Amino acid sequence: MLQLVVESAKINPPLSPPPRPCVSAYFRDVKKRTHEVEGNNPTWNETLIWHLWDRPLQNDSFLQIILRDLGSTKKDRFIGLATVMLQPLVKKPSEVLFVKDLTLLNHLMMSTDCTVTLQVALMRNQDIEKIGDGDLLGLSTRETARQELMVPSYTMPVALSTKPQHFQVRVKVFEGRQLMGNNIKPVVKVVIGGYQHNTRIKMGNNPFFNEIFFQNFHEVPAKFFDETILIQVMNSTLMRFNAEIGRFQTDIGFIYHSPGHTLMRKWLGLCQPNEPNNGVRGYLKVTICVLGVGDQALVDQKPPYAADDTTTKIFKSTVVPINMAYLQFFIYCAEDLHLKKHHLVSPMLEVELIGEKLKTNVLSQTENPIWNQILTFQIQLPCLSSYIKFRILDCPKNSCRDEIGTVSLFLNQISSTGAEIEGPYSGFLPSFGPSFLILHGGKKAPFRIQEEGTNISSSVKDGLAYRGRVFLELFTHVSSHQEFKRDLSSQVTSVERHQNRKKYGLCVIFLSCTMMPDFKDLIQFEVSIGHYGNKMDLSYKPLVSTTQCSPVIYDGNIYHYVPWYNSKPVVAVTSFWEDSSFRMNCLNLLYFTRDRLKANLDTLKSIRNPRDPALLPQWEKLLKELVEDCKHPLPCMTDKLKATDLDKKRWQLRSRLLQELAQKAKQVKPRNMVATVEDWLYRLNAVLPEPQMTLPDVMIWLMSKEQRVAYAQVPAHSILFSPTGALHSGRFCGKIQTLLLQYPEGEGQKDTLPAHLRVCMWLGNVTDSKDLQLLRQGEVVVYAETYENQAKYKDQWGQQGLYRCPNFSDVMGHKALPKEDFHVPQGWHWQGKWTVEPQRRLLLNIDINKSQVLEEVYENQWRDTAGAWVPAAIPNTDVNGDPVEARENFKCPQGWHVKENWVVELNHAVDDEGWEYGVGIEPSGLPQVWNSVEKTYYSCRRRRWVRLRCRNHGKLSLEQETLSFLQLHHPSQAEEEEGWEYGTFGSKFHLNPQPQSRFRRRCWRRRLALNRDKGIAPIFLLEGSMSLDLKEQARKEENRRLTQGPDKTIRSYWRPAPEDIHPYDLPFIYCIFNRPHYYQLFCYIYQARNIMSYQFQTSQVLFIRLVFLNYSQCTQALRSSAAPTWAQTLIFQHLLLYEDPEDTKASPPLVVLELWQQDSQGKETLWGRSMWSPVVWLDVQNRILPPLRWHPLVKLPGEEECEILVSCELILETEILTWGLRNMKRVRSPQLLVECLEESLQTEPIRDFQTNPNFTQSVLFLTLFMPMEDVYAPSLTLKVVDNQDFGRQTVVGQANINSLQPYFCDPWADDYVPPQLPMLSVKKYQKLLDYLYEKFWLSPSKTQDEYHHEVDWWSKLFWATGDVKSLQYKYKDYHTLKVYDCELEAVPAFKGLQDFCETFKLYQEEPKLDSPVVGEFKGLFRVYPFPEDPKVPKPPRQFLVWREKEDFPQECLVRVYMVRAINLQPQDSNGLCDPYVILKLGQTKMGNRDKYHPNTLDPIFGIMFELSCIIPLEKDLEIQLYDFDLFSPDDKIGTTVIDLENRLLSGFGARCGLSKSYCQSGPFRWRDQMTPSFLLERHAKQKGLPPPLFSPEEDTVFYNGKNFKLQSFEPTPPTLHYLGPKKERLALYLLHTQGLVPEHVETRTLYSDSQPGIDQGKVQMWVDIFPKKLGPPGPPVNIRPRKPRRYELRCIIWKTAQVDLRRTLTSGISDIYVKGWMVGLEKDMQKTDIHYYSLTGESTFNWRFIFSMDYLAAEHMCVQSQKEYIWSLDPTVIKFPARLIIQIWDNNVFSTDDFLGVLELDLFDMPLPARHASKCSIRMMETDSKWPYFLQYKHFSLFKKKTVTGWWPSQVLDGGKWRMSGKVKMTLEILSEKEALIRPAGRGQSEPNQYPTLHPPLRPNTMFLLRSPITIFCRIFWKRYHFKIIIAIIILFLALMLFNFIYSTPNYLAMSWIKPKLRLNAPIKISTNIINQPNLSNVHSPILTSQHLNLNPTIDHELKHLQGPMNHLQDIFPELPAPRD
Repeated sequence: MLQLVVESAKINPPLSPPPRPCVSAYFRDVKKRTHEVEGNNPTWNETLIWHLWDRPLQNDSFLQIILRDLGSTKKDRFIGLATVMLQPLVKKPSEVLFVKDLTLLNHLMMSTDCTVTLQVALMRNQDIEKIGDGDLLGLSTRETARQELMVPSYTMPVALSTKPQHFQVRVKVFEGRQLMGNNIKPVVKVVIGGYQHNTRIKMGNNPFFNEIFFQNFHEVPAKFFDETILIQVMNSTLMRFNAEIGRFQTDIGFIYHSPGHTLMRKWLGLCQPNEPNNGVRGYLKVTICVLGVGDQALVDQKPPYAADDTTTKIFKSTVVPINMAYLQFFIYCAEDLHLKKHHLVSPMLEVELIGEKLKTNVLSQTENPIWNQILTFQIQLPCLSSYIKFRILDCPKNSCRDEIGTVSLFLNQISSTGAEIEGPYSGFLPSFGPSFLILHGGKKAPFRIQEEGTNISSSVKDGLAYRGRVFLELFTHVSSHQEFKRDLSSQVTSVERHQNRKKYGLCVIFLSCTMMPDFKDLIQFEVSIGHYGNKMDLSYKPLVSTTQCSPVIYDGNIYHYVPWYNSKPVVAVTSFWEDSSFRMNCLNLLYFTRDRLKANLDTLKSIRNPRDPALLPQWEKLLKELVEDCKHPLPCMTDKLKATDLDKKRWQLRSRLLQELAQKAKQVKPRNMVATVEDWLYRLNAVLPEPQMTLPDVMIWLMSKEQRVAYAQVPAHSILFSPTGALHSGRFCGKIQTLLLQYPEGEGQKDTLPAHLRVCMWLGNVTDSKDLQLLRQGEVVVYAETYENQAKYKDQWGQQGLYRCPNFSDVMGHKALPKEDFHVPQGWHWQGKWTVEPQRRLLLNIDINKSQVLEEVYENQWRDTAGAWVPAAIPNTDVNGDPVEARENFKCPQGWHVKENWVVELNHAVDDEGWEYGVGIEPSGLPQVWNSVEKTYYSCRRRRWVRLRCRNHGKLSLEQETLSFLQLHHPSQAEEEEGWEYGTFGSKFHLNPQPQSRFRRRCWRRRLALNRDKGIAPIFLLEGSMSLDLKEQARKEENRRLTQGPDKTIRSYWRPAPEDIHPYDLPFIYCIFNRPHYYQLFCYIYQARNIMSYQFQTSQVLFIRLVFLNYSQCTQALRSSAAPTWAQTLIFQHLLLYEDPEDTKASPPLVVLELWQQDSQGKETLWGRSMWSPVVWLDVQNRILPPLRWHPLVKLPGEEECEILVSCELILETEILTWGLRNMKRVRSPQLLVECLEESLQTEPIRDFQTNPNFTQSVLFLTLFMPMEDVYAPSLTLKVVDNQDFGRQTVVGQANINSLQPYFCDPWADDYVPPQLPMLSVKKYQKLLDYLYEKFWLSPSKTQDEYHHEVDWWSKLFWATGDVKSLQYKYKDYHTLKVYDCELEAVPAFKGLQDFCETFKLYQEEPKLDSPVVGEFKGLFRVYPFPEDPKVPKPPRQFLVWREKEDFPQECLVRVYMVRAINLQPQDSNGLCDPYVILKLGQTKMGNRDKYHPNTLDPIFGIMFELSCIIPLEKDLEIQLYDFDLFSPDDKIGTTVIDLENRLLSGFGARCGLSKSYCQSGPFRWRDQMTPSFLLERHAKQKGLPPPLFSPEEDTVFYNGKNFKLQSFEPTPPTLHYLGPKKERLALYLLHTQGLVPEHVETRTLYSDSQPGIDQGKVQMWVDIFPKKLGPPGPPVNIRPRKPRRYELRCIIWKTAQVDLRRTLTSGISDIYVKGWMVGLEKDMQKTDIHYYSLTGESTFNWRFIFSMDYLAAEHMCVQSQKEYIWSLDPTVIKFPARLIIQIWDNNVFSTDDFLGVLELDLFDMPLPARHASKCSIRMMETDSKWPYFLQYKHFSLFKKKTVTGWWPSQVLDGGKWRMSGKVKMTLEILSEKEALIRPAGRGQSEPNQYPTLHPPLRPNTMFLLRSPITIFCRIFWKRYHFKIIIAIIILFLALMLFNFIYSTPNYLAMSWIKPKLRLNAPIKISTNIINQPNLSNVHSPILTSQHLNLNPTIDHELKHLQGPMNHLQDIFPELPAPRD
């Protein structure tokens, strides 16, 4: 097997928002990928494995690596790609191929700064079993297990973004085979997501289409994957209702989740859904591909009509198995279907599978419908879909408009393929229920990356709101003949036991709610499970499901929190559900096993050093715990009455898996630890999802203004209690957990989280809640609460003036709650009296968390009648104009002091005295606009007085002041005056009255206690309202409102609720803590890294904000940089936590660290957030300082930005190669500035950047101290500074190298070679030698040039692509070509062609959205230790000062060979395009618009462009493909860019591919400028080796310390005379061993700006670069496309035999004629004359068909160019196989002709004919022969055999099967155009009638048949039915014999019973005439025969003795005559 180790990657520049990258690897069209990790420097250490089976690696095998960002919400998820060639593993399979820092390519196939590190190895069985001392950790094989479990029917869904993205669907239809029907004209209709495409109409049962269809989408992925692809094959000659031959249907999601997002060249079985018993109706070969942004389309190198497609093996193996199955859904009922308030729905259930929908009946006006219906789907196995979707619609009056709820049932959860278990396990078919499915609807959840291994809840896709449940059952029955039927009535009765309900209790304790935004209104939390607890649903009893409303309090920084402090709210919800504890116990036990295994795996991964002593103990601990967990038996399902078939089958599957894992854990060896455990973990995750989850998820909603704002979703099983033990309980049952609330999709503020909530939850049967104690401390109490309200009327507080507000109400003032209306619930009693509760913990002053407060008062004046300014009526107000106390009356609170007294604020638009003026406007009297200049018409003015009040530090701490503030009673206050709060409803109240206060209230409480213990937790007994009569309460409330008078003053403060949703007289539950516990928090913040500095301006600063619960602090602000260092400790003193310390240690609150940026105006922006749990120490004596760790900073989950952290130091030196700058626009004299840590260096400015963009000083040395550890390696910053006039310097671009670790090197290593600059010029004497060499040696003779070669360059291409039908050439091994399926830069062996210097993207300081890249820097880095001691020798320099650098800029000749394009994106309305090529290089633009290729998506260019350029001034070669349009501007199809400088400077010889042989003549001539020997000498110099030394005989060379002989490469001397001398051949062989770029064709992907990241097609090409200083190049390669040759096919129809005759009433007589044509040339259809009155099926013609065709031998295709329509501008070139179709017809005069049979022959692969008609059978035409190979019919090519004569069978479709309908004798002859001219012949029997001469056939005269009846009988009946006539005669004879026997039986029986005695005196002789009497019965024949035998010896004279006793004989035989004389 092939093993790929994906170690790590580096993404540069870092992405924002932070990526979640994963690596996808393709090998042989099988895709496997790693998991998703967070960060711009991801580390996977995973192993991906491909089983090779019986297909070993080939020299052209490769791996394609694609790095994607799966967490991106942008259009482009693609990061980069590369290709790894596996040829080194073929040569040395025992070695490991290390690929370190492989450069990735971007969309334009240009090198990026992103790299990936890999290891590739070829593993054998013995290698897997070995245990060595190497890497014990191993790597990940998760994807191996994933691919083994993923079969087409059961593909796991992939979570994608909910935002619309670009997608592209491609469907290529190749050909059809064995289509059912006679004389059909098939057309393929392809429907892609509702968009229809049609192919051309063809003729015959094996049509060839070769058409491709594109469809682009911009859609939400979830919706896009639900779309279907329908492929129908129609017979165009029939009416539409019965024209369908067969169809194939699948959903787009299935294709996208297939390997490579592609079904490549698959034969699809066509079926008719309405007639499933008909079986397969034919086959269609297609390629279906679905591409997203960044996805690469697989390259199909095979020709459309490939040879291997016709073989039986490929045809069978690629046909999708067609097994029909029946999915039967028993739809019983549904419950709790709610859509709108006060609205009864009319539900209908719709089931959808692969686009097919079935519906139930519509039941009107019910929320609990009972259908009892059966819905049956007929599907194919495997089912090409991922899930079954259920929708319940509201259909009033049969108009289905509103969707009530949806749910999806994934097929991989309700069935099994058996691949989950290793061993004899066959899996099971889809099964479900009887069980409930939970419906969801309404608002949807936002997209989040799911935690690995968790089950994606259906609500993520279907909605958040619970909309009810549907009860159903699913059966799967595989049958082809009979209907699977079950009695529905008995089923309904048997499933009622599954609906038995039990009472469940849900308890939630809210501990804290922090990090909230500023909610202006009161908030509360609602807890619901299903409809239970939903306060807006009035169908259920009211429950204590909501907390008390409360405001949010400022935490002193930027966030807010809910001040619960010592009183934690509790909610209790009771509900009724089915008892599924047996199912949940099993699930929770599996989760426990999975969680422990995952925790141990994470610990194992953290040990990065394989020699760490803690590694093996951790490994043993993991195995021990896994064996223990797997030994826990799963609760048995077989004995459970309520267990369904699916429960039992999944229990068996899970149990087997646990047993297998336990066995493996015992036998595993300590090797590849991580890989092994990740395989186990993934297999566990595969069986975790539970489809029959009857308990809905628990929803916690944050509510404000009775509206649901944010939510948290908790799976019910995770908090479910089980009395059988903790292992069977949920992992969070009774434990504290932190929930991050989210906004629903499309709501809330972007990039913010609404709250962090800490809760403790419990769910279980109420009978198990007797001793419920969730927390170690705290007392649970129950209170009844009401609020007393008073209004200020005429300066008196009282009830008067309340308007319609009740005297006692709820907290919102909406509902009247007088004390006397509260009644004790049943089973409860009052404990104490009503007391006043100040509620100060809910109404804290906003100053409680501030260290200083700025107080303000506005002084107001207005003009009097005299125009003077006087005090206003309200002289002192706030900013809104509300009255406040005069500033003289402001008192400083206790614990505060005034830092500055009242001063006038002058720092805004006011005059010198602080006044601002305006015109007062009624009714408020305040101006709308204030002005700083006084004018005469201004009527009012004001000025602002401010003072700063600060807290007294050292007297009372913040925590102590909070505790003091929370005292419930003040000793000086009287009972009746305490607890009032002043303000208005719906806002924050104040403790002290304000001048504008007109309303106040206070809270009254009364405690409730349970009468006696009922064995149930008391909180679960609080059901229903505390009011006895709701109607009476409503009547009292109405009377109270009528008696109260109106008051305009209070009307503005009181707004009644629009509608009473719920009775509010419910008690509230609290958990009271007596005292808090104090904590200290220490957080040491050192440094951040991987920050994209180009996203920050230099004026911005960065700082860290640390948040812990409701406490927060900030670090110092630093100037923005890539790695800011704070080195600061933040300390939180005296933190209050009201919970038990043991609970805190088990689940501590999260520490939240946020990175903020602040601009020059003071605006703060969140850049990233990190959350983790702190280490809790309850005993300080045991405290251990935790190590520093890197934590990712993200904005939202799944979007990594950078990392926060330092370690040891070591003296290092960094050497930098600065080569030059590229693509910098609008710069004059740039220079490079290098910064690392605190050190910096800069180059000299480039004086003349436009003529030479390289640096004059190419090497920089930077000495600095830096850590050696990889995790602490610092980053490097590159800045380009432009020197402008007057000494101005501007930063025009910068780049960050996140880590220098990849550039570490050891200069003392023996095998280390520093980078060398390639030589691009030669010395003068060398030029002379080359000239002489070219003149006298390389110049071939004229006869050699004129030699006609049978091969060309296209032959090399077809040899390389593996076309087995290509021209066989015995010397083709000397002329090989490498075809790469990717760009040359993406081949890993060539390191992105950046081995000499790398390219770093430069980004501008203020990036634009469209183009943040402003240029490129070319350079390289080398980091190596530098000794601190000066006496120690210094290491050698890595970058020497090259003299050859003077060769730059370099003038070069560039040849661009454009071979062909593949699958271009259509641009015209006909689904095609007219492509042509445009090249851009600098200011040069080449290409001919007129030479476009009309109407094609796969153009063959075959052209060469030759350009001259100066590198690096003109280095980017841009290749553009345009679509020609006559009138409108040409459309750009796509673009790809090649960096020519990288190819020129690369040491891999990428400027000109290395040919396989050194040919001096012929079509494969050497094209490089230098000979192989000179190339070898230059390569040795570049590698720092001595030049090669050749022997005088030139057959041996000494190179790199070794002797190489030519004989070792050429065991036998070549016979070709043009391969060059020995020296050059030997040098070329050595060059091929140096890893240089061979002669090749690269495949480059085209991209377009209109669809970023979407593959627009591919182009195959290569580029040769020839520096002019090296001399003239070789001749260009001739790649002109091959032209088809004209052939003539002559087909002579001699005769037919055994043809099915037309059935008539009298006899079978047919008028036979033969019709024939070539596929694709239907217009040239020819037919013979008519053979009349054929009585036997025989006919003679002697008729010649002649077909002319243009045949392309290389592709085995015929080519035809014709215009499709009259108005077409250009002809369309169509290719089709050379296939002959012969049809036999019966001619009719008055009706249409009758079809008798068809024969199809592929001229390239046709069966040998039979010599005689008797040997001709239909077995000759079988494609899937069951006979052994030596008995199979042989096939041949007519183009090789030239002529053939014999018999072939014709076929006809009869009853759905093909049978032989006749035989045809033909002569087939193929002639070239020249041969046809030499041997002319006419069609039919016309002149020239020769070669051979065809005479009119001798046909019998049919008129004489009417004269002779015997002849008519013989001709008509005997000839045709002689066999049947003989059989009829034999049957008639046997019938007569049987009748005679039956007639004689009675007499015989009578004689046998009577037995008469016969006495004779002498022997009796009976004459023959007596015996042969006609009336003698056959019954007596045996007796007579015996007597006759005895009488034979007697003589005649003895008869006289019988006369006496004759009377006795007559008595016996009365019919005997008397004897004669």
